[in-house]
Amino acid sequence: MVAVDSNILVYAHREDSPWHAAALDCVRTLAEGRAPWAIPWPCLHEFLAIVTHPKIYAPPTPLEMAMGQIDSWLESPSLVLIGEDASDWPRLRALVSDGKIAGPRVHDARVAAICLRHGLDELWTIDRDFSRFPALRVRNPLKPA
Repeated sequence: MVAVDSNILVYAHREDSPWHAAALDCVRTLAEGRAPWAIPWPCLHEFLAIVTHPKIYAPPTPLEMAMGQIDSWLESPSLVLIGEDASDWPRLRALVSDGKIAGPRVHDARVAAICLRHGLDELWTIDRDFSRFPALRVRNPLKPA
């Protein structure tokens, strides 16, 4: 199963992104396919925070429209939302410690820990910071093979 990081979701949603068409195609292919795919809960939160932020986008996506986009993804019958529970702390702790992670990269470690817990095949992202987690297979689906 493939998981999708927030940056791919943002680019698929924001028509002003130079990667919009490619990201939209990736997400649409997953959403309309029969194979299970995943979005980690923290990535939905981050998507919502980014696209509605007036210092990131001018104009930002209106909140109702951003929530409507999430509702649309949730309609995909093959989508699996993945999250964490108390048993995830040792994995997150190891990722943060081994990768010497601090500050905003803790969010990436959290997403990596969730993906590893759920045994995902790979995480689709354009964020190279995920290379700090060698146990997680990462691929940029917007980059030609």
